[in-house]
Amino acid sequence: MTTFASSPEKIRVDIWSDIACPWCYIGKRRFEQALDSFAQREQVEVVYHSFELDPGAAPHTSESVAQHLAHKYGRTLAQAQQMVDGVAQAAAGEGLQYDFGALQQVNTFLSHQLIHFAAARGRGPQMKERLLHAHFTQGLNLSEVDVLAELAAGIGLNADEARAALESGQYAQAVRADEQQAQAYGITGVPFFVLGGKYGVSGAQNPEVFTQALTQVWAETNPSPLSMLGADDAEGCQDGSCAVPDKTS
Repeated sequence: MTTFASSPEKIRVDIWSDIACPWCYIGKRRFEQALDSFAQREQVEVVYHSFELDPGAAPHTSESVAQHLAHKYGRTLAQAQQMVDGVAQAAAGEGLQYDFGALQQVNTFLSHQLIHFAAARGRGPQMKERLLHAHFTQGLNLSEVDVLAELAAGIGLNADEARAALESGQYAQAVRADEQQAQAYGITGVPFFVLGGKYGVSGAQNPEVFTQALTQVWAETNPSPLSMLGADDAEGCQDGSCAVPDKTS
């Protein structure tokens, strides 16, 4: 199993999530709130990993989100719509404007490959953010290679290179490797955060939880100096010499 340990200079945070998961976007914002207030935020490295909630999903379906939830959980359409409205309200609380009416449900395998393509060029987090916005706010069809290539170009990547990588499946195995690592960790739902390869945080927790986790990992990898007890001038040896008590006084 791959390990993702932190070092004294860096805290590594590995995040498993899916583009189609509304709580993943909300959890991302809550984690970012914690990170913004964390004193050592410049020493935190964030790496996104692939997780498909429904690997067997059709490339695209015309079924609405409420219809999908009603069928999946055996709810009435009205009950399912209440679930959708509740998630949209939670998103709005984090400054996110979800448009479930425009959202197009798609298979996310290509999107995950695009994130790996971007990560190989130092733009993984930016690609993740752009895809989430395109899915939940703009209602773009993320099963179309041309749409994905255009989104890549929007964050400064080469659209033709992105298109070629998606069409060839260049990063398909990287997605599968992420999913295998998730299985090894026992991750069954997202978002899921692994800090320093040691601590797991499941779900879109409040920022305070993430702050506590970051603080704990930083303290373990960067222990504070000892708190001194007793007098500072007690006799001892230092730098090759020893204090000799003056007995003449």
